[in-house]
Order: sequence, then C-alpha cells, then structure tokens
Amino acid sequence: MNDNIFNSRRKFLYGIACTSALTILGGLPAFSQPVRPAQPDTIKTKPIPSTGEGIPVIGMGTWITFNVGDNIQLRNERTQILQEFFNRGGKLVDCSPMYGSAADVLGYALQRVEDSGRLFSAEKVWTSWTNNGEEQMEEQRQSWGVQNFDLMQIHNLRNWKDHLETLREDKDKGKIRYIGITTSHGRRHDDLEEIMRTQDLDFVQLTYNMIDREVENRILPLAKERGIAVIANRPYRQKELFQKYQDKPLPAWAKEEADVINWAEYFLKFIVSHPAITCAIPATSQIQHIKENMGAAYGRMPDQKTRKRMAEYLGNV
Repeated sequence: MNDNIFNSRRKFLYGIACTSALTILGGLPAFSQPVRPAQPDTIKTKPIPSTGEGIPVIGMGTWITFNVGDNIQLRNERTQILQEFFNRGGKLVDCSPMYGSAADVLGYALQRVEDSGRLFSAEKVWTSWTNNGEEQMEEQRQSWGVQNFDLMQIHNLRNWKDHLETLREDKDKGKIRYIGITTSHGRRHDDLEEIMRTQDLDFVQLTYNMIDREVENRILPLAKERGIAVIANRPYRQKELFQKYQDKPLPAWAKEEADVINWAEYFLKFIVSHPAITCAIPATSQIQHIKENMGAAYGRMPDQKTRKRMAEYLGNV
C-alpha cells in the first residue's frame, strides 16, 4: 500500500507540474539579457566544510523544470539544458522523489550529454516510512543511472530521525558521500536549527534569496559555526524577483561594484557571496536562462558593503 501511495503522489505531481510549468517558469516575457562567455576553468567554487572539496557556487535544481514525463521533445530540451550547465562549469544537480518524473528525465539526459563526469549528484529521501527509505533511494539511483549519490538529503525533515540513521549506515558503506537535511518552509526553521545543533551533518538546504532572509539571523551563522555546507533553494522565489524587476534597469554601479551584468547575476551573486552559503540551485527550462544563471559563478563577488547596497536598491526601485 505504501508503494501505491508513493506512485500515486508522483503521478499527481507530474500532472500538476506539466500543466503549470510554462506559466510558472517559462511564461514570463522574454527580456534580452547579456551573458558571459563560458569559462569553466575559472568558475568560482566554495569548499564543503566537512572535507574541503570544492563545488561551483551555482548548481541546478530540477523541480518542475525536469518533470516532463515521456515527452521526447521536452526530454531532449532538458538534455540541452544539462549540457549547457556542464559546458559552463556546473556540477551540482539537485532532485527529489517529490519531483515526479524529474529523476527519470535526468537519467535520460545524463546518458546523452558529454562531460557527465563533472556531475555532483544531490538527491533526497522523501517518505514517512523508514522501511521504504532504502527502496526509494535505490529507485532514484536507477532513475539517474548512477551507482552512488554524492549527497543524500532528507527532504523537508520528513521522518528525519530514522532516515538519518539509514543515511549514516549508507555513508559508512560508501553508498553516499555526504548527508544533508532540507527545508523550504520557514515554519520549520526552529526544527532545522535544533537538528543542526545536535546532529553531524555535511549539508543543509534551505530557502534564501533577496526577499527571504530570515536565515541570516541564526541559521546561517550556526552553519558557519558548525562547519555545515548550505545549499540555497528558491533563489528567485519562483520567478517573483524577475516579475518585479526584470523590466527595470540594473543600478549604474552594479557592474563596477558587484561585477554583475544581468538580473540573474544580481540575485544569485547576492546569495552566494554570503560567507555561509556554499551554492544556489536555480531551476530553468531555457538555454538563455542557464547561461544567465551560470554567469553568477564568474568574476568578483560583492563584499558586505555592496551586498547591503544591492538589497537597499531593490527596496527603493
């Protein structure tokens, strides 16, 4: 019965996402933005505190965007997105069983791209039943076509105590390299903070962008103190930032002080320049947008004074 519930949930999410993907992620007006040339050898990286391994500060999310089912045209388009991501130095790709067919589409794309060895695979376990955790993670490995995952995360703290024991065992066996916990709900921050204080984690994933900044007060300083890498999800607040600002001019000082040339870089460089943030994972279904996103991983990062000015500009424009 548990498997039926899980599969039904995936089918439901697939149906919802397929009908809404264009309006949520691809239905905004097309504004021409300058992009940087691909420079994979000079991409900005940050170390994972628990090991020192460096990963690029811009990764890629797959929520909604890769949930395209068996549509070959859309699968091939997502393959082009993944190829461009690797061409521009990207590594970390994040997925979840909650994302419908996204893992299957990733597996399809990974079989067809060049330089897939760059991949840093970040998956999640998302089930209330402890016994289903291993089965679900194995299903995701088969979908991706990978033997082991680099990072396994407990999605939205679901049954986190039991799953954390399983992940520790899997890490000891070499089936995963890093362990993490995620949340995209501000109401769970107290729970996340307690887990960070009491458990040994390599990663946490949370919502952080130029509007949602609550985590700056306690959680990000705690991550820095505890040596935990931080992945920032929802960096554009589901396109809300673009809806508000993409037709407005960048500030005249943006290129000189923040080294940004488009709004995507503006939003993303603000995030990844925070000392506690390891990387951000914007999702997209358009080649132009992956080029804009990856540009934030190059050039100078804004300092604290400039970050403050960036935030103040958005409040006044």
